[in-house]
Amino acid sequence: MTAYFILKFLHILGAIVILGTGAGIAFFMLMAHRSGNAAFIAATAGIVVVADLLFTTTAVILQPFTGGFLMQMSSTTTDEPWIVVSLILYAVAGLFWLPVVFMQIEMRNLALQAVADRAPLPPRYHILFRRWFWFGFPGFGVVVAILWLMIAKPSF
Repeated sequence: MTAYFILKFLHILGAIVILGTGAGIAFFMLMAHRSGNAAFIAATAGIVVVADLLFTTTAVILQPFTGGFLMQMSSTTTDEPWIVVSLILYAVAGLFWLPVVFMQIEMRNLALQAVADRAPLPPRYHILFRRWFWFGFPGFGVVVAILWLMIAKPSF
């Protein structure tokens, strides 16, 4: 097994973790929200925050390193159009993902407070959920596009 193969495997694994964690988090948050149960939402959001920080953050940090090393080992440069587009999309994904992490933390805290107060979820929770929901589409979509670019490597 070569160093290049190991790096490529780690890079692909990172992409899978980002996509898989993103899809799983979206599903579980949506199902918890649909329940309307503040305690269930708080518990689910708590797990989601930990999963996002543990898995997604780790993969997001490692991807540029494994990608950069793969570029060096394969003599690929940033002159390749698919690399340029991928890097731009990676930045766009980050612009959508980072606020979502903070939204999840605040939604968890609002749900916990609602449980403690034995009150319904406040309007702020619902505003955040809608924003979180709509941020997911471009955030997830550009990650899928990056994966396609990594595989297809189009010359445009």
